[in-house]
Amino acid sequence: MDDQHQAKDAGGLAVIARVAPYLWPKGEGWVKRRVVLSLALLALAKVIAVITPLFYKAAVDALAGEGQQAAWMLGAGAIGLTVAYGVTRAMNVGFQQLRDVVFAPVGQRALRALALETFTHIHRLSLRYHIQRRTGGLSRIIERGVKGVDFLLRFLLFSIGPLMLELLMVAVILAFLFDIRYLVVVLVTVVLYVAFTFAVTEWRVRIRREMNEQDTDANQKAIDSLLNFETVKYFGAEAREAARYDSAMGKYVGFALRTQYSLAFLNAGQSLLITAGLVVVMVMAATGVQRGVLTTGDFVMVNAYMIQITMPLNFLGTVYREIRQALIDMAQMFGLLSQPAEVRDRPDAKPLHVPHGVVEFRNVTFGYEPERPILKGISLTVPAGGTLALVGPSGAGKSTVGRLLFRFYDVQGGSVRIDGQDIRDVTQDSLHAQIGVVPQDTVLFNDTIRYNIAYGRPDADITQIEDAARAARIHDFIVSLPQGYDTQVGERGLKLSGGEKQRVGIARTLLKDPPILLLDEATSALDTETEQDIQTALRRLGAGRTTLVIAHRLSTIADADEIAVLEDGRIVERGSHAALLARQGRYAALWYRQDAEEAA
Repeated sequence: MDDQHQAKDAGGLAVIARVAPYLWPKGEGWVKRRVVLSLALLALAKVIAVITPLFYKAAVDALAGEGQQAAWMLGAGAIGLTVAYGVTRAMNVGFQQLRDVVFAPVGQRALRALALETFTHIHRLSLRYHIQRRTGGLSRIIERGVKGVDFLLRFLLFSIGPLMLELLMVAVILAFLFDIRYLVVVLVTVVLYVAFTFAVTEWRVRIRREMNEQDTDANQKAIDSLLNFETVKYFGAEAREAARYDSAMGKYVGFALRTQYSLAFLNAGQSLLITAGLVVVMVMAATGVQRGVLTTGDFVMVNAYMIQITMPLNFLGTVYREIRQALIDMAQMFGLLSQPAEVRDRPDAKPLHVPHGVVEFRNVTFGYEPERPILKGISLTVPAGGTLALVGPSGAGKSTVGRLLFRFYDVQGGSVRIDGQDIRDVTQDSLHAQIGVVPQDTVLFNDTIRYNIAYGRPDADITQIEDAARAARIHDFIVSLPQGYDTQVGERGLKLSGGEKQRVGIARTLLKDPPILLLDEATSALDTETEQDIQTALRRLGAGRTTLVIAHRLSTIADADEIAVLEDGRIVERGSHAALLARQGRYAALWYRQDAEEAA
């Protein structure tokens, strides 16, 4: 996550530059037309907003019998001018709402595109990244980042920009209709207000950033605890988990309180500056009325203009703070997008063709960390339609072989080939399509059994799904359930037993119908009776397929065509079950030890 933390400090302009292409995409004219129309409506609404107080002044002067009115104003009369004032206010609001309606599809399209890009990119990241990630924290970063995009688009484009335009027009009108002193007071007030707001808000953003860190940490602890619900229960650790969560929430509350206190200081300072500026301008206008230089309408108009510009200024602190926070949240999300994918398709990568299914490991070396090599020059060949079993002690590198075959990682030396094709030279999608995996612990989606089996081939019909379930010996169990194939399996499949989940996993791999099969200790977590049933289903699954089996229980791979014993990253023995037992070497020692343990 280091890149994300660095991204938080990235410049706001850099983040805005990342978002801009989504507002002005290439080849999508409807988006550009809507953006232009939105900006035109925005400008029109602001022009009407600035003109509105002029009608207010004219109506007051007409009622007071003061001032020199234009001929059209005299003809309209006080009531007509009052109605015109109301119409212009209504038009101002109407054009603003119309602007929002026109721009809404653009903003939602940008939000959807960014969310999809982030989600897709996370799935492209390597297994190494996902092993190290914090699921709860990651989901919060994405959630806040997407919301930040929505906020930034609406407020940066339709709050800060329009406010600056309105301030400029009001300042020009005050200077033109009255004198330069009014302009100076307004400008000094606005400059002091903005400087104070930005300075205090920057301080508050730092506090908010720490608050977000604690919020992410608390959320991560909560999700981590819930995902490990059974473990918490096994060890009677509910109170410990609650204390751990409460500690994280305590830190969050501390920063949240500092955020509230600093907000009160900000609001008080803003109110003082705005009130001071308003009082000075109104005193100047009142003095002008007393001297007969200004009319009552002028006094009212100055008041209207000051209120008109101070209302959005009161909102400026909140908008600026939220924009800064949105930029931070988006920078974190863009930090995810900048995470490089460790395994990438080469520019000239071609689809994998598997006419036979011969799998070869040629002098493969690999280590998750440079100082800790796992595989030290192993060479293996699984013939077409044959079965090779990998056995050995924990940490020998068995599962690493499976991960390299699926290309979760790239080898650091040697090569992995399928029918003579180096898997680094083919597309990952085509490689994954040709390999079916049944892991030790099948994890299911929180959906129906039908959905989970059909995950192997989404276009499969119910007949094909049922055939796969029959082959995996789980169809009878499924139809015995009240809701049959529409039964919800719960999060991670917790409503099913280990054997039932494993059968669903086998069924979806059968439905995928891949030419190459990887079984990664697919029965080691099951009881003996269930294991025998699953082994029958696995033998049916492996029939006619090239199969690589990573095994813990040696009894499950006794009928493999060849068995390779892996130890300390090297192959120390290989041969058939009978041949290895006759050799009385490492495999035989493992076999007799397991046999004795099971007998005991």
